[in-house]
Amino acid sequence: MSDERKYGPETLAIHAGAKPDPVTGSRNMPIHQTTSYVFESADHAADLFNLQTFGFLYSRLTNPTVAALEEKVATLENGRAAVCCGSGHAAQFLAFFTLLSPGDHFVASRNLYGGSLTQFGVSFKRLGWDCTFVDPTDPANFKEAIKENTKALFIEPLANPGGIVLDLEAIAAVAKDAGIPLIADNTMATPYLCQPMEWGVDIITHSTTKFLSGHGTSMGGALIESGKFDWTQGGRFPTMTEPDDAYHGLTFYETFGDFGYTMKARTVGLRDFGPAMSPTNAFYTITGIETLPIRMDRHVENAQKVAEFLDQHPAVAWVSYAGLKNSPYRDLAQKYLPKGPGSVFTFGVKGGYEAGVKVVEGVNLFSHLANIGDTRSLVIHPASTTHRQLSEEQQVEAGAGPDVIRLSVGLETADDLLRDLDEALSK
Repeated sequence: MSDERKYGPETLAIHAGAKPDPVTGSRNMPIHQTTSYVFESADHAADLFNLQTFGFLYSRLTNPTVAALEEKVATLENGRAAVCCGSGHAAQFLAFFTLLSPGDHFVASRNLYGGSLTQFGVSFKRLGWDCTFVDPTDPANFKEAIKENTKALFIEPLANPGGIVLDLEAIAAVAKDAGIPLIADNTMATPYLCQPMEWGVDIITHSTTKFLSGHGTSMGGALIESGKFDWTQGGRFPTMTEPDDAYHGLTFYETFGDFGYTMKARTVGLRDFGPAMSPTNAFYTITGIETLPIRMDRHVENAQKVAEFLDQHPAVAWVSYAGLKNSPYRDLAQKYLPKGPGSVFTFGVKGGYEAGVKVVEGVNLFSHLANIGDTRSLVIHPASTTHRQLSEEQQVEAGAGPDVIRLSVGLETADDLLRDLDEALSK
């Protein structure tokens, strides 16, 4: 996509980052299943290792198939540059490793995927990174939690698992006033439904395993920067503005400017910790993204029908889906997710924990497993699985209480899904 015309999301999903192979003419991006690349000369090799020229040197850092995916996701998110890696959790690790030093702090929404809550609240502490969790529905809570050593805010604009929609513009204003970046995990919404950078988000993470790949085949993660954040503010980000000993005193923001953050994540984070994405997974994800707009339209259409059905079902206590007229997040969804509020949401089954377990064991078409964003419809009981490591109080705060069931509504015939849920609820 070399010209400056404005293309639609459907066109970008297919064409961004995907050029015919210059050697063979292959229209699909080939899987470059190689570990390494031949250098033109000793000087060429030195320039690559010193970051004085761009190219492919080792597939832990750079690979042509992965690079095509990086260009595609950066384009879809209106970002400046991207780094792809082995999983969504790896993307979050790279995001914070590139920002933080021991003793630093960040503020995160308490309404996150359960694994993120554990990563931030437990594992990151071992690295000397401290996290404060807040109720994200009131942007003032982020402001109140910011400390002198706070380096970032982290949110899910469309929260997993509760279907909560956040006020992106207001939270971005808090981050801007504090001079710190706002990081958003856009996995649940995808760039087709939500454009966080249009509302002031500085950095986006993805589990590409989910909707971007779309078929439950390929693990992966992505980290995208807007290129608009000023890392020189107040000397708060030495990892970006001070000389790096590993590269002979190179300063990433000074040298690479508006893509310095992703360069640091790649050439230090990927280099030293190695959570690389495989070329094969990149290929499958590129292929999946080509149908992302069409799939998301169908996901949303089916989710709306399922949510409306459950909202009237006698065995259901409540439904949390921002597409329902009675949802407290409906107005925010129409602002930030005009094409629809995704296809992952929760509902409460009457009877609590035991009833929730019986429902997930009683479905037929819905697959009981720990994933979202598949073509197939998926169901899980978070309190007994993804959020099991949390206390009951923490589960409730995260929107994953004992009665909660999470659905990821797929692409099947909607009437078949309604019948399957009705039979399971009747049991």
